[in-house]
Amino acid sequence: MKTPIDVKLVDAQIEKLGVKDLSKATIREIVTLVNWIHEESGKEFVRMEIGEPGLTPPSVGIEAEINALKSGVASKYPMISGVPELKNEASRFIKNFINIDISPNSCIPTVGSMQGGYATFLICANLDAKKDTALFIDPGFPVQKQQYRVMGHKFESFDIFEYRGKKLREKLESYLSKGNINSIIYSNPNNPSWICLTEEELQIIGELATKYDVIVIEDLAYIAMDFRRDLHQPGKPPYQVSVANYTDNYVLLISGSKAFSYAGQRIAVAAISDKIYNRKYPNLLQRFGTEGFGYTFVSRIIYALSSGVSHSAQYALAAMFKAANDGKFDFVKEVKEYGVRAKKMKEMFLDAGFKIVYNKDLDEDIADGFYFTISYPGMEGGELVKELLYYGISAISLLTSGSTRSEGLRACVSQIVPDKMKLLEERLKVWKENHK
Repeated sequence: MKTPIDVKLVDAQIEKLGVKDLSKATIREIVTLVNWIHEESGKEFVRMEIGEPGLTPPSVGIEAEINALKSGVASKYPMISGVPELKNEASRFIKNFINIDISPNSCIPTVGSMQGGYATFLICANLDAKKDTALFIDPGFPVQKQQYRVMGHKFESFDIFEYRGKKLREKLESYLSKGNINSIIYSNPNNPSWICLTEEELQIIGELATKYDVIVIEDLAYIAMDFRRDLHQPGKPPYQVSVANYTDNYVLLISGSKAFSYAGQRIAVAAISDKIYNRKYPNLLQRFGTEGFGYTFVSRIIYALSSGVSHSAQYALAAMFKAANDGKFDFVKEVKEYGVRAKKMKEMFLDAGFKIVYNKDLDEDIADGFYFTISYPGMEGGELVKELLYYGISAISLLTSGSTRSEGLRACVSQIVPDKMKLLEERLKVWKENHK
């Protein structure tokens, strides 16, 4: 069987990597492996393994950052709680696109949502001595669990695949009723499956969070990117759906990386509900010496992690938020390109005999967006990752995300520009011929 890249060459590089089962390889390990194969073979890859923005960053952000640097901010430490311009525009942005009221004081810039998540996980793990465990609604971003391992704190997880809609309540309550859960974590739209939780599901999460007094950490890295709905008009429905409509116990992580294609500058906002920001937790005194949630988050945790966020990047995100708030920058229109790519790519994979693993939001077809999930009949995930490498196509196993769908892979569309789309079509034609 002839493949676009020599089988022996690929196998030799896999052996060099030292990961026996590629279903357990991390994103960065697959990146390294693909780089090696590319260097040895000289063949281009269709790279779907890493979720890196594939669009040009907005000029409004770049210009604002340049102007900030020219004004001399590089010589000054930023306030840890954030520059007023960003805090004010973040509050407006949340009102305009989620229809939730959060005061500027409760909007804290972080070094990407990675830091925002880490800081939130750390504080939630210390709110109540009896609540020593976090709960992930999977599939999810694998590095967030790695952050828990680094901290040495406990977590549990379950795959939502079989628990959509009303079924979610009983499943969640089976964990929360034990009394040891401090937080619930998920992304929406979801990385890696691109499922989008419904209003009914978010209401269930919110009601149970209030009942059991746990914090919901809602990762909105892909805010407004459910392209089945028109979410681009500031201050007008429909809005980005959020658990914040159903509980006051929440922290929203809003990143500049994907929605604004500003990943390299590591800038995001952790938006903490005003009730939680101002709430006192006596147990925090033991670990941090203060008991206010917001004060501890900013002055004890963010201060210790990075002493604030890059001054100039804050002005960039502030400018992008302001332009979106004022209706001068349609950030949703910019990123709809990902949906266009996903639709084309799904059609190609389906034609070649693949299946979409997470294919529905209840009875509605899943949206076309930044990610989708694939499987091939008769193959487990690790086997499929390996065989696709022979065709110059890279993806990661869903097992690394906490999914129970061991046959599935995550495919990211961001790097598949037109010439790579043509290459994918050619490679999948060879696959189809070889797998008759």
